Amino acid sequence: MNERAAASLPGIPSLIGFIVLIVLISGAVLGQVAHDGSPLAAASIALVPVFAFLAKGFFQVQPNQGQVMQLFGKYAGTERREGLRWTNPFYSRRPVSLRVRNFESSRLKVNDSDGNPIEIAAIVVWQVVDTAEAVFCVDDYENFVQIQSESALRQMAQSYAYDAHDDTKPSLRSHGEEVNNHLRQEIEERLQKAGVQVIESRISHLAYAQEIAQAMLQRQQASAIVAARERIVEGAVGMVALALDRLRAEGVVELDEERKAAMVSNLLVVLCGDRATQPVVNAGSLYS
Repeated sequence: MNERAAASLPGIPSLIGFIVLIVLISGAVLGQVAHDGSPLAAASIALVPVFAFLAKGFFQVQPNQGQVMQLFGKYAGTERREGLRWTNPFYSRRPVSLRVRNFESSRLKVNDSDGNPIEIAAIVVWQVVDTAEAVFCVDDYENFVQIQSESALRQMAQSYAYDAHDDTKPSLRSHGEEVNNHLRQEIEERLQKAGVQVIESRISHLAYAQEIAQAMLQRQQASAIVAARERIVEGAVGMVALALDRLRAEGVVELDEERKAAMVSNLLVVLCGDRATQPVVNAGSLYS
C-alpha cells in the first residue's frame, strides 16, 4: 500500500459557498412564509442536520502534516496541502506528522565481534515519507521505529570489534563514519515497510561493560606503551645510524667493529631508556 493524494476542495471558497447557500435558502423560506404561510418552513428545519453533516467535511492541515483519510475502512488518500480544506463528510481522518524526529536508544549491552561485552547507544533521526505505509502496514510506527533501530544497533555492534589491533580492520572506536553508515543501512532495511526514511544515525555512547572495563583499560595502556616503544626504537636506530655515518664521513674517529657495537649499545640505552641516564666520563684511553 502506497500513499496517494486525497480528493478535497479549498476550505475558504467552500465555506463561503456554504454560507451563501444557507443564506439563500433561509431567505427563500422566510419570504415564502411571510407571503402565504407555506409549510415550507417546516421542511427547511429538516435541512439543518444536512448542513451540520456537510460542515463535518471541513478540516485543517497543519504545516508538515498529512491527513490520512478512510471511507468506511478503505484508504481514500492523504491530504498534505496545508490550510483549511473540505472533503467528503463520510471520510474519517487521522493526522500524521511529517516533521523530522529523533530519539536516543537505551544503552544496550552487547558483545562485539571479539566477544567482549560493551555498552552502546545511538541517536536516530527519522521522518515519515509515506503516510499510508506508516498507518496501515505497521501497528504503531513510532514504536516500530524504536524497536527496529535498537535491533539494528545490536546487529551492527556484533559486526565490529570495539578496538581493532590491526589498522586495516575497522572498529567501533576508530572508524566512526563507516560504523554510522553501516548502522543507517541496517535501520533502513528494517524500516522499509513502515514508510519511514532514516536521515541520520550515529553512535552516542560507546564503552566497555563495567565487569571488564578495568582489564580493558590496562590492555589499552599496554598497547599504547608497546606502540610508543616501537616508535622510540625506530627513531633511535635511525639516529644511531646517522651518527655512525657522520663520524665516518667527517673522519672524526675510526672505530673498529667492537667499538662500534659498544657505541651502538650505549646510544640505544640512552635513547630508549625511560629514565634519565648518568654519564660516565672515560679519562683514559678509548681502549682501556
